[in-house]
Amino acid sequence: MPGMKKYDVVEVKFKGGRKEYYRNVHQLDLTTGDYVVVEMQSGFHIGSVSLQGELVRLQVKKRAVKITDDTKVIHRIATPKDLERHDQAVLRDLPALYRSREIIRELKLNMKLSDVEFQSDNTKATFYYSSEERVDFRELIKMLASEFKARIEMRQISLRQEAGRLGGIGSCGRELCCSTWLTDFKNIATSAARYQNLSLNPAKLSGQCGRLKCCLNYELDTYMDALQDIPTIEKPLETQKGRAFLQKTDIFRKLMWFGYSAESTWHPLPIPRVLQIVELNKKGIIPESFDVLTPVGEKEPVTAAALNSDLQKLDAKYTSRPNKKKKKKPRGPEGNVSKPASSGKAS
Repeated sequence: MPGMKKYDVVEVKFKGGRKEYYRNVHQLDLTTGDYVVVEMQSGFHIGSVSLQGELVRLQVKKRAVKITDDTKVIHRIATPKDLERHDQAVLRDLPALYRSREIIRELKLNMKLSDVEFQSDNTKATFYYSSEERVDFRELIKMLASEFKARIEMRQISLRQEAGRLGGIGSCGRELCCSTWLTDFKNIATSAARYQNLSLNPAKLSGQCGRLKCCLNYELDTYMDALQDIPTIEKPLETQKGRAFLQKTDIFRKLMWFGYSAESTWHPLPIPRVLQIVELNKKGIIPESFDVLTPVGEKEPVTAAALNSDLQKLDAKYTSRPNKKKKKKPRGPEGNVSKPASSGKAS
């Protein structure tokens, strides 16, 4: 960063996604992706610069890595001759892997050899294996040392680390998290799938390593926060129509779906309505249905006043009207209005 002293620790990446930290004591002008020659316990190795600057300081602090004067250093930027020797060492990895597996079968050792990595100077070979039990490979090391003429190191890794070294494409269509950015493998339990209402199908929940997928933990905290408002249903709900069993829960919409054993239809209920029915069942009250919570036997009685209320309204309506009827005039025999007779005599 401008005006600040550059952090002199660099992150270097090796085969299989392995990353280590080295001091840039010679103040080399490095760029991400450059191949550098780094110090090893015996000899040297070549890796690529994956991170530098203040981001390395954050990673060192996050992983609690202690940087001291004994931390290994970067010798120089790799020359074409160094890269040529490195390529020759990489070409030895695959034949050595096949030959080592044959030797393991001959010795009848219960272990799985997943990868071999030769040091760039061909003085050391690291064998990565996985096993569920303790393995005595003293005889194996002797045979491998005489076969490959190098110092042998056996390093046991877990199945998740093995999948990260081999790489691959996950069911999501992207490259495996363990082979790209994930470094810390946390414990994953089947309860993480239960909290997220996932189907407990081992074929869908397992990754390429044969263990539960690491991504089951990514959204678990969000689901745990949303589940705090959702009650735990220990027994079916009692209604006059029968016993309703919980079928599924929509966590983020706060809906719980219940279905009767005699029906195939599921009824969505909001959380407050479910809590009301649960409280009524605890008191021994069985509501009529999900919509009508009043029990059949506890409906309000219909009184005579309630029955006659309509009649009383009609009486009040018509009694309050003024009498506007007009008197009809008498009509004559021919249908004409008869005129009153005059008091005078006819002439």
